[in-house]
Amino acid sequence: MANKVETQVESIAEKLIQAQSDIELVDVEYVKERDWYLRVFIDKKGGVDLEDCQQFSELLGTELDKSSLINGAYILEVSSPGLDRVLKKERDFIRESGKTVDVTFYAPINGTKNLTGVLKGCDGKFLQLEDMEPIDMSQVAQIRLHIDF
Repeated sequence: MANKVETQVESIAEKLIQAQSDIELVDVEYVKERDWYLRVFIDKKGGVDLEDCQQFSELLGTELDKSSLINGAYILEVSSPGLDRVLKKERDFIRESGKTVDVTFYAPINGTKNLTGVLKGCDGKFLQLEDMEPIDMSQVAQIRLHIDF
């Protein structure tokens, strides 16, 4: 059910974003924690601010209410994906190519569950980091932008 909701919300959000050319839809999550949360992550060149998130939240909330897509109560959150954003989609890998990423594996590979490297690309089946052999994506739990503190 969650995947269906995410896909349909993504479709609605993409239509709204087409009218606002500077905003990009990064991701949609529909998850049950204590309550149901619909999290929509948006971005734009230079980053989004609170006003961007509020305006998009109001637009999306109105469209979702009209659609009756989600039965029952949920909490809508619209925010930035953050500096250490998760990379999931092809456009993420294209946009972030050349940047340092942190890769987490489901099970240790060569004795480690975590790896940091420079992203060269991802074709959906294999992740390519600079100066490394291709990594099978079926072994990858998550890829995030690396942040130096």
